[in-house]
Amino acid sequence: MPFMSRPDDLRRQNRRRILAELRQAGPLSRTELSTATGLSASTVTLITAHLLDRGALTEDIANDVPSPLARRGRPKVRLALDAAAASVGVVLLTLNRLSASVIDYSGRTLSERVSRLNTHETGKQQLRAAMTGLLHEAIAESSDAKGKLIHVAVAVQGVTDAEGSRLLWSPVTPLTDLPLADWFREDLGVEVSIANDCNVLAGALRGDEPARFGDSFAAVLLSHGIGMGLYLKGGIFTGLKSSAAEFGHMCFELGGARCRCGRTGCIEAYAGDYAIWRAAKGADPQIVPEVDLDVETMRALAAAANANDGPERAAYRMAGSAIGAGLRSLFSLLDPFPVAFAGSGVLAFELIEPAIREAIGAGAAGVSHWQIPMYCYPDEFPLIRRGALRSALTYIDNHVFGSTEQHERGLSYVV
Repeated sequence: MPFMSRPDDLRRQNRRRILAELRQAGPLSRTELSTATGLSASTVTLITAHLLDRGALTEDIANDVPSPLARRGRPKVRLALDAAAASVGVVLLTLNRLSASVIDYSGRTLSERVSRLNTHETGKQQLRAAMTGLLHEAIAESSDAKGKLIHVAVAVQGVTDAEGSRLLWSPVTPLTDLPLADWFREDLGVEVSIANDCNVLAGALRGDEPARFGDSFAAVLLSHGIGMGLYLKGGIFTGLKSSAAEFGHMCFELGGARCRCGRTGCIEAYAGDYAIWRAAKGADPQIVPEVDLDVETMRALAAAANANDGPERAAYRMAGSAIGAGLRSLFSLLDPFPVAFAGSGVLAFELIEPAIREAIGAGAAGVSHWQIPMYCYPDEFPLIRRGALRSALTYIDNHVFGSTEQHERGLSYVV
């Protein structure tokens, strides 16, 4: 029996399409929206009238800069997302670093706070106070905003549950099974989604560059930790119970170097910043360095590796071999696809890349390892932040203005 969409389902889907197009392209006239979305002019007029009534959109006379989709003729009334319609929070937790931002519905940052904390020595209650407290400070700095904080997206380094509510495990803290969503709901009274940082990073790449990163690709984080966000056939890959795709903790060498997860032989134990630094310095591979390596330290290490064929260069080559071995296994299961690399490891990618490709070609049957598209992004933090923001704004599109019921929950900016 063929699947039949209900009229209200179709209306919700069309509303989301219009909101997504305005977020991607900026202000557009109704005619331009019809062209961009493929919806009829009457459908666009009906839906945008509803969204204007709900406060999601605002009208603007286009007298100056034309839209890429605009035609010649009289200036047209363009529709844009109303910045005051709603606001979202974005919280990022990585090794020894915490940030919190408040962003309006148009995507403009209203405030941002950044804090340093020793994540390995911070207890549960202290971590809760730090995370929700920093967002509360960001809210206080944006008290002139007219919208409500409707949703908070939290991106964390580690394994999250499939429901997007808990941090199950993270290499940045010894704490496990943390109910992060409950913390924000109880302390700030707002809806929250928790996601792995590599998953939202991959979402940012797909949203920013859809022609390059289509239905299937991987985003590999090369930083203090090694992670992966994986899109397969148009959807982010997750496990049955968790965020999964723990690429950095796939085994590269049984009984090998020690990883900060406590096990041995992980890809991260050879390719993480601390692992490259450990190998370059000739340190004991069974001891995880306690140093908090910054970008400048890794930049200097990459420069030394590029300048001389010494232990630094050998460390980067070994990192490439470990990454390539993991990708080889992945491609053997799923077929090759484009790979984006983000983070400080990209600083020496010209040394890592040949080893990655050689390792892929060493055992992946039928894989043309020199033709696999690979792209580099040195700074992962803007991508992670942008991906988390996209997730939060999409939540509002889908569940607030993309639904038939008015959303009433949210935290007013009164502090």
